[in-house]
Amino acid sequence: MAGRFLNPICGTDVGIADICPPVGLPVMTLAWKAAEKGYDEALVENDAARGLYRSAIDTLGGLDDDEVRRRERLQQVSLVNQGITFTVYGGEEGAERIFPFDFVPRIIGSDEWASLEAGLIQRVTALNLFLEDVYGDQRCLRAGVVPFDLALSRSDFRRELVGTRPRHGIFTHIAGIDLLRDEQGGFLVLEDNCRCPSGVSYVLENRNLLSRVFPEIFAKYGVRPVDLYPQMLLDVLKFAAPRGRERPSVAVLTPGLSNSAYFEHSFLAREMGVPLVEGRDLIVENDQVSMRTTRGRQRVDVLYRRVDDEFIDPVVFNSTSLLGVPGLIHAWRAGNVTIANAPGAGVADDKSIYPYMPDIVKFFLDEDPLLGQVHTWIGRRPDEAKYIREHLSELVVKLTDGAGGYGMLVGPSATRKEIARFAEAFDADPGAYIAQPLVEFSSHPTWMGDEFAPRRVDMRPFVLYGESIRVLPGGLTRVAMEEGSYVVNSSQGGGSKDTWVLAEELVP
Repeated sequence: MAGRFLNPICGTDVGIADICPPVGLPVMTLAWKAAEKGYDEALVENDAARGLYRSAIDTLGGLDDDEVRRRERLQQVSLVNQGITFTVYGGEEGAERIFPFDFVPRIIGSDEWASLEAGLIQRVTALNLFLEDVYGDQRCLRAGVVPFDLALSRSDFRRELVGTRPRHGIFTHIAGIDLLRDEQGGFLVLEDNCRCPSGVSYVLENRNLLSRVFPEIFAKYGVRPVDLYPQMLLDVLKFAAPRGRERPSVAVLTPGLSNSAYFEHSFLAREMGVPLVEGRDLIVENDQVSMRTTRGRQRVDVLYRRVDDEFIDPVVFNSTSLLGVPGLIHAWRAGNVTIANAPGAGVADDKSIYPYMPDIVKFFLDEDPLLGQVHTWIGRRPDEAKYIREHLSELVVKLTDGAGGYGMLVGPSATRKEIARFAEAFDADPGAYIAQPLVEFSSHPTWMGDEFAPRRVDMRPFVLYGESIRVLPGGLTRVAMEEGSYVVNSSQGGGSKDTWVLAEELVP
């Protein structure tokens, strides 16, 4: 239905004219309440603001409810006008929603960010060394750091690529590392994303939107910019270009308009000033990749691919794929084109590899991990599978190759019927699962249409690996919009916030 979307707050079908209720609703007190469980990012137990948040909360608190609603309507119309949408899968298959954005920013101090940045750089360095080793000498496998049969049996391990080393040995040009705060407020790694991590376009658009709709919030803060990301990404891609390409040609490879993240693909291509192409736009001849244009064929040196491995080349992987380019992998192996991220990188973010990351860091870097992670039971180990099976109602159980929150059981909030149904799937293949204790995500004040209420959040910083490793100062803070929910994934209706990293430590 053209021009109509699902309202992210109430879930009803609306058009631009009726996207929010009109001005003139009864006046309500805009109270701020701290979360009852877990760590509250902005408030303490007596509902007072933490030091970093005092100015922001004072500013928002100085606006009456009609003014807040007016700004929120402007925000929603802007989201529609700019086409900032995301496809939600599940009960409403293919429903296109406005990407929910909450205007209360998440604020991280400069000192805390410096520590977090060092941990992210260390982790991405180790992830890349692991990938280079798995497709090369396999030293960590022979040393028993990661079991041979585990690594080589992962669905994203590409046997066809063993012995292939990409330019500069970089597999993970762009990584998204999902983080959460534990109940003491410390950051933990929840998940690594080494294939085609998405969400950075919303980081940039969130900042643009907040600065237009609520500019006064920025008045007393020195917030580090995020708008340099497209140039940072382009620099990384050009650095990875094949040898001898002085002015490399870069393109973004998308599955097409029907993909849930197509907005991001087109946004990044536009911001970098490079073509957005589909598989049908490319051709491989003599191991050289070219793009069809109105001026004839043009060589492509670097592809920032947003197409999964399985579909990227029907000659090597899925022979029925219409999204990929026949011969692309052979051209990549010949060193005539760079694919970012490199094919096969997904083995590093398989959830069954995650428990071994502290050992991987120690093996390759001879350092202790700077970032902690969640304790994990591995279903392929019989004793741990038994523990998982007996404690399904207490654990969060995930498919090792799952994504987007699908195929997951949140035991403490599941019904008996859901647990029984999940137990059947687990019993059929315990090795396909890992389990973790339910970590109480931190909460953050979130505008829910008539009040500021605590909602659970996580964060995905973006790490770029080129001539050096750089972390975008901020990240995608994702919000579980439903009360009590732990599911923050955009594909299941989660929202997002602008994430501020302060340029210098703010004195309370």
